[in-house]
Amino acid sequence: MYSIKRHIEEVVERRAKMSKAILLTGPRQVGKSTLFQHLFADANQVTFDDDLTLAQAESDTGLFLLNNPVPLMIDEVQKCPSIFNKLKIILDKSDRLSCFYMTGSQKLQLMENGSDSLAGRVSVMEMDGLSLREIYDVDFKEHFVPTEEYIQERSKHLKSYTGDLWKTIHRGSYPELYANPEREWIDYYQSYVRTYLERDVNRMIKAKNYTSFVKFLTVTAARTGQILNYANIASELSVSEVTVKEWISILEKSGIIYLLKPYTSSVLNRAIKAPKLYFRDTGLCSYLTRWLTPETLKNGAMAGAIFETFVISEILKSYTNEGLDYDFDVYYYNGKDKKRRNENGRTVNVEGEINLIIQENGILYPIEIKMSTAPKPDMAAEFDVLDGIPDKKRGMGTIICLIDRKLFLRENLIALPLEYL
Repeated sequence: MYSIKRHIEEVVERRAKMSKAILLTGPRQVGKSTLFQHLFADANQVTFDDDLTLAQAESDTGLFLLNNPVPLMIDEVQKCPSIFNKLKIILDKSDRLSCFYMTGSQKLQLMENGSDSLAGRVSVMEMDGLSLREIYDVDFKEHFVPTEEYIQERSKHLKSYTGDLWKTIHRGSYPELYANPEREWIDYYQSYVRTYLERDVNRMIKAKNYTSFVKFLTVTAARTGQILNYANIASELSVSEVTVKEWISILEKSGIIYLLKPYTSSVLNRAIKAPKLYFRDTGLCSYLTRWLTPETLKNGAMAGAIFETFVISEILKSYTNEGLDYDFDVYYYNGKDKKRRNENGRTVNVEGEINLIIQENGILYPIEIKMSTAPKPDMAAEFDVLDGIPDKKRGMGTIICLIDRKLFLRENLIALPLEYL
């Protein structure tokens, strides 16, 4: 049943009218196929989850496409890499629009043979789980960037999230859990790990057994919101760093985690270069780390990390739901570039972090994420490390926290509640 209107729907429908093919990527079970079936009900439909269909496509791609004429919807297209070259030929020869609607649980640049064959020929978009705006039916579709214009416009579409916030964070963002509110949380995620992650991810990881696979997922989930340390994970799992790098890459490829790049500049010579790791879905992260109720999660040791994970995820969704690529727009900073004077009068470099930096139109917007109801200016003490970066300006600084209204802390620093995401 198609119940919750997805914000990316209008973008997909608009681009389909101007493109020969559409590729919608994103994790399993976020609603990609459901969206296509809703928008393009008249198209022929096949799925490569079906082993017989996949075998037919692999053995004779030309015959498969002859028996499944356009407009054709192909689900989990990455499972048949051999089809990409054939699609390239068809698309290059045809002037017809709306030939293929494809979904994939891997990003295009990570699909085997897909990146080279389809690049420039297909309109590619990313879809994630439900956003807060979608869950609460907020009709606002601009991506988050804390400019005065954005804040002013966003304030016209506010709905309170705080009442059920931790319940929402704990439940996660998979549409099935909202389309079917009676579905037990633990049953859903237990099934998700066994059915989709074990079948898709573990098949690529090739862990020795199911227990090793789940331990890897758990160890990774416990590090959401942390700087990625391959050696640390390898030591805990008793495997090599090379193996961990391969496994982490597969989780990223499958849309289970996101690696937030560090912001680097010639003037930030003490900045840490490793990415930060975030789980895409806080419900799955909570399940793997065994926070089994919203209350235990809210009061537990990982509450801050999962709150930060949730906010980062919501900001990324605001980009993808507008059909935008965020890979070169969002960063974090951690380093010892800021100088402070200690008690003895010596100047020392003190390590500091900026949770998120949004870069847009040559302006850097520093963002701090705090699970606090009392934001203070000193929470943004590291923001001025961005001053003096060549060809960049520092924009409005923001503290995203648990207050109930926007609050200016300084002329260039504002605290925002989650309703403004």
